Amino acid sequence: KVSTYYFNGMLKFLVIGSAGTGKSCLLHQFIENKFKQDSNHTIGVEFGSKVVNVGGKTVKLQIWDTAGQERFRSVTRSYYRGAAGALLVYDITSRETYNALTNWLTDARTLASPNIVIILCGNKKDLDADREVTFLEASRFAQENELMFLETSALTGENVEEAFLKCARTILNKIESGELDPERMGSGIQYGDASLRQLRQPRGVAAQNKQQCSC
Repeated sequence: KVSTYYFNGMLKFLVIGSAGTGKSCLLHQFIENKFKQDSNHTIGVEFGSKVVNVGGKTVKLQIWDTAGQERFRSVTRSYYRGAAGALLVYDITSRETYNALTNWLTDARTLASPNIVIILCGNKKDLDADREVTFLEASRFAQENELMFLETSALTGENVEEAFLKCARTILNKIESGELDPERMGSGIQYGDASLRQLRQPRGVAAQNKQQCSC
């Protein structure tokens, strides 16, 4: 019987998507619970972290916010490695950012991991009057590409925390069910305490593996 577990550790997240979609504002809203007024385009990569409670489990999210401009693509790609989850962001008022999603998705699954858990975020929900991409259309894209989907607003905070938590919850569920192996190199999952590595396995097996594992 698979034991229930208490996960105390860290998950590496990415925030990816075209420039101007509000990626930095989403991250700022999630960490600071307020809107970032003076937001400029990210140069290279920015970083933030937050400890959250996901279904009774303490998890630290280590979040890398990547620049959306093409000229930073080679820099930001190096940060994809070992990411367990990602927010793939487009702007609901910009058809161009929506059309670029396939490229970002390919990068994430190629450079991070084929198993990376991705949630599609249609940001700027507060600008519904200027919408160029319908909820239904994006929802269909998400379904076709096996992504979760939410529309968010970095301005009002709507669905921002939920996007990060939903992604984290899915990762933990996949660890528990055995779909994701946290011990695999580059999984983007780290334990806060070696004694808590009893995921997916009976205690005896976990202890045996621990003796064999030098990581």
